[in-house]
Amino acid sequence: QLEHAFPLKRISLLAAIIVWLAQALLDLRFVDDSLRDAMLAIRLAVLALLLVSAVLVLRSRRTSLLAPLTMACMLALGVGSAAIVALAHYVDPAYPEEGLLLICMANFFLAGQRLPEALVCSLSVLLAYSGFELWVGNDLVNLLYGILYLLFGILIGAVGCYQLEYKSREQFLSRRQLKLLADCDSLTGLYNRRSLRQQFERLWRQSRREELPLAMLLCDVDHFKAYNDHYGHQAGDEVLQRIAELLRDAARRPLDMPVRMGGEEFALLLYGSDLADAAETAERLRESLVHLALEHAQSQTAAVVTLSIGVACIHTGEAPLEELYAKADQALYRAKAEGRNRVVKAVEKPLPVDHETA
Repeated sequence: QLEHAFPLKRISLLAAIIVWLAQALLDLRFVDDSLRDAMLAIRLAVLALLLVSAVLVLRSRRTSLLAPLTMACMLALGVGSAAIVALAHYVDPAYPEEGLLLICMANFFLAGQRLPEALVCSLSVLLAYSGFELWVGNDLVNLLYGILYLLFGILIGAVGCYQLEYKSREQFLSRRQLKLLADCDSLTGLYNRRSLRQQFERLWRQSRREELPLAMLLCDVDHFKAYNDHYGHQAGDEVLQRIAELLRDAARRPLDMPVRMGGEEFALLLYGSDLADAAETAERLRESLVHLALEHAQSQTAAVVTLSIGVACIHTGEAPLEELYAKADQALYRAKAEGRNRVVKAVEKPLPVDHETA
């Protein structure tokens, strides 16, 4: 939200500076000479703060500055306006105080503040207005009317701001849910093939920078069609969910990716694992499924559900996903041809020989 708020904050700050300068010109034209110097000093002090904030926002992209700078600017505008209104009322009770309400509305809707921040700024304006009016000794009846006027305005602004925040959160969650539906398999909750293609490029570039290998386990449930035909598709879905849990457990590092490729085929992308480490992970995964002892009466391989796993690895400088997948797929094909329920490693290319060293 703060990232998206940067251009809006700049526009709001520019509008605040223009309006503040316009009000200063009106004060010079219409305000009594005895108050002009004091009001001009307040205008210049607030303007200086707005200009410093504008420089910081324009020259920096640090989102951590946005919230405190916005609060400081809105408080300065509100407190400065309250002081000007109180001074003006000392000479002319008809001086308009509606500008304070506009600042309160700006807190809720134009400044891009969250509800708690907007409430703090608006209530601070109300307190400053009350304090300045009492300090200069203005009429209490008019002060009471002004306080009620501002209170009702703050209440309306708070309700409106709450509704906008509520809708904003709803939209955020909806977008997040749509992203999850697009990136994850609905049955198992694992990443889908689309996510693998999207994230692999980033992981591959990172592995090249850090000179680390990428390994892939390509897994296929043995005789899964026969299992579905015998036990039913609901039981088959439960088996896929149990296998997905094992894959999630095997993806122990933050950059590891468990993926459902489609049907009964799964993949596990291991960041920073060479072929030997990946083969050990694959063997633990295969044994974990065997230990679950999920009955498979129609299997020609074992009496329980088993996995065939092909393991491949690419190193720095090799081609990305297509080559890694092809190597893992060839290893998986060999695992099936050799009797299933086993782990087979892809044949690695020999490393180039340094003839000078040799």
